Amino acid sequence: MAKRRKEEGEQQEPLDFQIPKFDEGAFIKRERRNIKTLFISFLFGLLLAVICFGFWVLLVGSFLQWELVLLVGVVNMVWLRYIFLKLNIDLTEFGRRGWLTSYATYFFTWLLVLLIFVNPPFYDAEAPHVDLAVLPGVQEPGGTVFFAAHIVDNVGVNAQGIRLGIIDPNGTMTTPQFTFENSILRYTYQNPMNTTGTYQYTLVATDVNDHKTVVNGSFAYRSDALEVISSQRTGIASGDVITIKADGQISNENFRVYYRIDNGLELNVSRKDVASKDKYDTSAEFQGWSQDSVQTVHVYAEALHYFANNPERFSNTVEDTSAYTFTTANDSNIGTETPLVEWNITLYLLHRSQLPNTVNYQVPYAYNMGATPGFEVVVALVAIGVTLVLVKRKKTKKT
Repeated sequence: MAKRRKEEGEQQEPLDFQIPKFDEGAFIKRERRNIKTLFISFLFGLLLAVICFGFWVLLVGSFLQWELVLLVGVVNMVWLRYIFLKLNIDLTEFGRRGWLTSYATYFFTWLLVLLIFVNPPFYDAEAPHVDLAVLPGVQEPGGTVFFAAHIVDNVGVNAQGIRLGIIDPNGTMTTPQFTFENSILRYTYQNPMNTTGTYQYTLVATDVNDHKTVVNGSFAYRSDALEVISSQRTGIASGDVITIKADGQISNENFRVYYRIDNGLELNVSRKDVASKDKYDTSAEFQGWSQDSVQTVHVYAEALHYFANNPERFSNTVEDTSAYTFTTANDSNIGTETPLVEWNITLYLLHRSQLPNTVNYQVPYAYNMGATPGFEVVVALVAIGVTLVLVKRKKTKKT
């Protein structure tokens, strides 16, 4: 019992612990130093941003413009240490955290102010961005040529800053009226005289600061943009190949070739050679053909285009001015196969596959470029990397 009381008495002895004395003077001195270094870093970043803006303006149009400006901003970071010493700031126990805070404050101040200076309303060095589609590039007489252009600028573009000029094969120039709404220009050239030959066009887009983007090109009217070149037109059996020739300049992108039998449904056609836009093969085995009959075929090509992040389908059609008459044999296999369908981007993205009756080439489809990191993000990542390297080097030197 006495031993138990002794143990209880030992537990009741007070602990020998003292709360350290708070040094208010040292704390205030340290916080004043941190505030002062933070403020100096901010001012130095602001000053370097103004200086680098001058360099950026002088280097407009030069190779490695942004890279050189970034180099100036990063290299001058080392001056912070000399500025602190020159101002008699006590850097005792400043530590890795203090230097990291100072460098980060300087760099991100420099970056933010510089990006503000090099963009509107302070500065505009960019001409309008123009994505122009002329559909088709080669048309048959009687058809139209459709102009679609996506025109954007960091300051702004309106219809008054856009000019479209077309010169026909006879040298006559016209400046047609077009529509411009939601950054999209639209115009349809009619060619009422059905003049064949090559046409030249010029599209000029000017922003409010008189920066210009000029797009030149040509399109043509020819009677052989589309034609059936197969010699056999009578007694067609299901296995006989019918070849369609198309001018590859109908579009800079892939275009869809199809035909109608007696003005019926559209029948898509696969390429003779997947890599070539010039020849397409079909046969009377597809639904729409009838055995032992006379049928009239009209051939078409659809030139189409999508602008980035815009689901609207811009297209125009070439129609062969000739109609082709075929007589089919008494063949039970005629008209039995399922017609071909267009290449489907959704099936490809989901399953990396297509339907068995898909044409053997891919036409343009709506696409979204998504949110891609801009230069600002790249610079920020570089800044973080450089800061970490400097901090690591400083720590190595101290050890």
